[in-house]
Amino acid sequence: MSTKLSAVIITFNEEKNIQRCIEAALPVADEIIIVDSFSTDNTPEIVKKYPQVKFIQHQWQGYSKTKNFANKQASNPYILSLDADEFISEELKESILKEKEKGLEGTYSFNRLTNYCGTFVKHCGWYPDAKIRIFPKEKALWEGDFVHETLRITDASLTNKHLKGDLLHYSYYTIEEHLQRIEKYSDLHAQKLKNEGKQPSVIKEIASPAAKFIKTYIMQLGFLDGKAGWHISRLSAKAVYLKYRKLRKLSGNEI
Repeated sequence: MSTKLSAVIITFNEEKNIQRCIEAALPVADEIIIVDSFSTDNTPEIVKKYPQVKFIQHQWQGYSKTKNFANKQASNPYILSLDADEFISEELKESILKEKEKGLEGTYSFNRLTNYCGTFVKHCGWYPDAKIRIFPKEKALWEGDFVHETLRITDASLTNKHLKGDLLHYSYYTIEEHLQRIEKYSDLHAQKLKNEGKQPSVIKEIASPAAKFIKTYIMQLGFLDGKAGWHISRLSAKAVYLKYRKLRKLSGNEI
């Protein structure tokens, strides 16, 4: 027996991405729920062109709380959780439709393939980046306060099936966007470390970025991704440096 599936997406200023995300989800989703945190660009106007989409504006509460609120708006027993800058590949679409027709049970994961400034990245530790994104509405919860939300499956008896096909992720269109994201997330990472009682260290501030670059560019074969791999590796190292430098500043130990 076929299982009905709700695609759930949260948005804020996603006019570059949201149409592609919606159109890829339409063939597999029985409804699409979009919870928007009062976008100031054309996101609402684009979404409202699709009568199949339920559009809700809701105050931003952080990633986990906002995603949990969005999940509660779904009317179907299973949720397909998407970010606005992601879309379903043809192969993944076929995999999802096949499972729906059989009847969904347990949870489902698939690989995420990220596009960085026009290049799909197969190394740098960025792929396969498997994620559970299809799950029962009543048996999963998003958690995490600061940086990256994580999905907790509340029923340990559920089994997971990994589907063929990639979830395509358009992370950064320009290097400048990556730099802006680094500034934002290094603030959040530093605050998280401080809240955990971590102490700043000049040695860690110097050694950790170097280790990150070596791991990403050499050990994880980032050099095989060409210019994209170079930029990802060096900026990942910079993000680590900024995280520890900002922790030192928050702790009142800035030189």
